[in-house]
Order: sequence, then C-alpha cells, then structure tokens
Amino acid sequence: MKYAYLGPAGTFTEAALLQVPGADQSERLPAANVNAALDAVRSGEADAAMVPIENSVEGGVSATLDAISRGQRLQIVREVLVPITFVLAVRPGITALEQIHKVSTHGHAWAQCRIWAQENIPQAVFEPASSTAAGAMGLLDDEQHHQAAFCSPLVAAERNLSVLAEGIEDNAGAVTRFILVTRPGEIPEPTGVDKTTLVLPLTEDRPGALMGILEQFTARGVNLSRIESRPTGAGLGRYYFSVDVEGHLAEERVAAALTGLHRLCPSLRFLGSYPAAEGQAPSVDSHNSDTAFVQARDWVASLRERL
Repeated sequence: MKYAYLGPAGTFTEAALLQVPGADQSERLPAANVNAALDAVRSGEADAAMVPIENSVEGGVSATLDAISRGQRLQIVREVLVPITFVLAVRPGITALEQIHKVSTHGHAWAQCRIWAQENIPQAVFEPASSTAAGAMGLLDDEQHHQAAFCSPLVAAERNLSVLAEGIEDNAGAVTRFILVTRPGEIPEPTGVDKTTLVLPLTEDRPGALMGILEQFTARGVNLSRIESRPTGAGLGRYYFSVDVEGHLAEERVAAALTGLHRLCPSLRFLGSYPAAEGQAPSVDSHNSDTAFVQARDWVASLRERL
C-alpha cells in the first residue's frame, strides 16, 4: 500500500496514519496540502490518503470538506481520532518570549492556541503554514523569518528544536478527526457503531428546502452527528451541506433515508459508510428497525401483486 498524507513528516496527520494497521510498514507520501493528498489517490499515485476533516474546537476543516465534495469521487473507509497538544518551538538563540515577533503554524493550530498567544506573546503576528510541521521546519531555514512555531511535541523532538513552552493549547483534551480516503470500491462491513458521510447540494433556494432534507432523516429515525454548510463557489447564497449520520448503508433505515434524499437531491454524493472511531450503537425504535422496514416493504409488495 502507498499512503498519501498531509505532510511533511511528523504532522498530526502522519500520527493518525500510523494508527492504520500496516501503515508503519508501507510507503508514506507526504503532500503539501489536502488537495495534493487527495489528488494522489485520484491519479493512482497513492492507494489511500489520510487527511483531517474535523476538530473538536474549530469544527470542520474547510479545505478537506471542499476537496472531497468536488472532482472525481472518493470514498471514506476509516476514521481516526488524535488528541491534540502543542508546544512553542523556537529558533536557536531565542530564549525569551519577548523575542518572538512572528509565529508560523497551521490556521487551526493558531485558533486552538489564540488565547495563550494573546496572553503570553501579544506582540507576535501569525504567519500561516501548510501544516504545523511545516511551520516548525521553517525554524531550520535561514530564509524564513519567523522566530517560533506552534507544533506537536513529536516534531520538536524529531527536529531537535528548542521548546520554550508546552501544553499551550487553550482547550485541554482537544481532538482532531482524520479520515482515510480511497477510490470508490468495497464498503466496509457494518460494525454496529458506524458513520455514513454525505454531500447534499440544495438544488433550489426556497423556503423549506433544508427542512425537506432533514425530514428524510427524521422520518426514518436516523440521527445526524454533524451537519455543516459550505459555499459551492457558484455565487453568494449557493451552498451544499456536508453531513455525518449515525448508521451504515447496510441498515434499512439509512438506506431508506438515502432513497428519499436522492429524490430531492439527485446529485447527492455518497462518501462512504465506515466504522466510527468511538461512540455507542444508536438507539433505534422498533418501528425503525430493519425488521419493521422489511415487513412494511413486503406488505406493500403483497398489495401491488393485486394490481
């Protein structure tokens, strides 16, 4: 197997990838950004890609939500959760917080350490980096001009960087969710604790359009664990919805919800049913059980035989 991931080496994304069985013995291809990682899968250069999709503090990762919702279709086959903690790594010769005037890191990392930065290095400005590891590695480049980086302890240790502060995240216990993406193929078997991810475009902007979509889940007893709106890029007011639901395509209630959604949104995108990294089996009322759906379908079929 060849795995692409949001690089460079030492990112939280690589830490997520290393939780996949066999990934530590496989070829790992660091990518400069999420689009490049996913394009490596689409082109066949990589068999799968690990990318971040959601953070417990900042919510959805827009770059991933947009990249996976457009272009050649892809499929999510696994999710991985990684606890997130940051250190303040600095250039050689930097020994005091007052010497720091520019910090480089990923936008989500900066957002998760913003309060600490305001209280401890208020004079510092933020310089975006493609990843936390990229910002840290810039400390070793004389052509870069930032004095510090917010990065993982692993990156700082691997690059032998000086660390002025540890545990600088504003929210202890923050977690980032990563997804393993492949080209469309076999869907993992249901485990009882699963997720299904969909992209739902609004075909027309009218009162009740979103309600019509949500009713398809409500009527079948399907719970949403995440719903986010993202612009389509076609103009102001044009949005699609990225949705995670509790359940698997193999379950009758989920399949029935997708059937109803397809009537409303024929261009909806199924991104996969896969094991949830944590959680518990959803509580399903008896009238939304597989047995109830099968019996109802058989009853209607018996009536239609009389036509």
